[in-house]
Amino acid sequence: MKPSECTDNAQRERDIILDSLNEGVFTVGPDWRITSFNRAAERITGVPRKDALGKACFEVFHADICEQSCALRRTLETGRPTVNSTAHIINIQGQKVPIRISAAILRDGEGNHIGGVETFQDLSQVEQLQKELKGLRTFEDIIGRSPLMMDLFEIIPQVAESNSTVLIEGPSGTGKELFARAIHNLSPRKKKRFVPVNCAALPDTLLESELFGHKAGAFTDARRDKAGRFTLAHGGTLFLDEIGDVSPAMQAKLLRVLQDRVVEPLGSVEPVKVDVRVVAATNRNLADLVRSGTFREDLYYRIRVIRLTLPALKQRREDIPLLIDHLIARFNRLQGKDIAAVSPDAMSRLMEHDFPGNVRELENIIEQAYVLCRGSIIELHHLPPELRPAAAPGQNSLGPMSLKAMGRHLITETLLRYGGSRKRAARDLGINASTLYRKIAALGIEVPETDGRGRRR
Repeated sequence: MKPSECTDNAQRERDIILDSLNEGVFTVGPDWRITSFNRAAERITGVPRKDALGKACFEVFHADICEQSCALRRTLETGRPTVNSTAHIINIQGQKVPIRISAAILRDGEGNHIGGVETFQDLSQVEQLQKELKGLRTFEDIIGRSPLMMDLFEIIPQVAESNSTVLIEGPSGTGKELFARAIHNLSPRKKKRFVPVNCAALPDTLLESELFGHKAGAFTDARRDKAGRFTLAHGGTLFLDEIGDVSPAMQAKLLRVLQDRVVEPLGSVEPVKVDVRVVAATNRNLADLVRSGTFREDLYYRIRVIRLTLPALKQRREDIPLLIDHLIARFNRLQGKDIAAVSPDAMSRLMEHDFPGNVRELENIIEQAYVLCRGSIIELHHLPPELRPAAAPGQNSLGPMSLKAMGRHLITETLLRYGGSRKRAARDLGINASTLYRKIAALGIEVPETDGRGRRR
């Protein structure tokens, strides 16, 4: 048998073996181009093998860790394998898929480095099951178990099924665009585009062109036709953010579009019909603006067919520990660290803070603390300077719930409530049992003497 035939047979045997695996597998050479791509990798990513082979891995494998914490690059640079790192990829349909990744160096028979291999497993079903077991309701990156959030989660699917215009009101940083995207993604329009536009970011002349489009020659520098956001969102959803900052003149033009469902591009005399579901949002009180005469009453009632009011973070403080755990887990995944929790003192201070910037402010605070933390626990001194002083006496907005050891108290009380059952306590707290074990050890919590089944330890 010729050497080339031996090589071909070996290649075929390797492909057969790789294709029999349930995990996705791909290999790269020293130039980072894909040299093999098994059937499970095709299924998970949606990319055919013939389209993947020869491509740079980052062109095919779109993971959220690729830029800053690529598992394969880290393995090749350090010489140490990566085992069971978690990440998300975007498949060919544009869907976010949770995965577990392992990576290792490929060496030839003489021990020379000839590339790398990465395996990955689809965790979609596991993630969904975990959410159901926790009783945790999420849409996109919206997280909460407080009554106010659960009420919103309850009605979002019903709102999404309709075709009615929606007005989302709430302070800055509460996640208005996330809710708008959730409504779109749960709606019959989800296969079409979600098109956002910040109405406060552009002056009227540019906003009109941006929303309605223009014809070539409509104004200086308009060298060719441009479709507006309404046209781009045809069949889908248009998100009008900060609609409370739109001028009276633009309000009149928006009203006509919402009434007649037609747009007129600048420089055109032919109206264009559009089929668009509009979701508007504002951090201002539109009813007050109507009373003051700065917002049209007819437009107000046109956009507030369905009205959602998002609570400020200080109105759902019980969600703060849940959000912190989510943020720490996300930063662990993106940056490859292993921070376990926030100390009781730091948690107590965060629970007392009013968060004028809401969830966005909390995210920035935790990201800064995460970067500064060199151990496994985020401490009070990792928080921004303005959060380090203790709250003044008599200004405790949480009453008896704002204890120095807030996190410790919460876990201890939950364990007592369930007679020491870690499994039931973890479910009530919205975390994995393994995470609860780690927090108990890290925070030095004394567990009840019974194990939840009435037996003493």
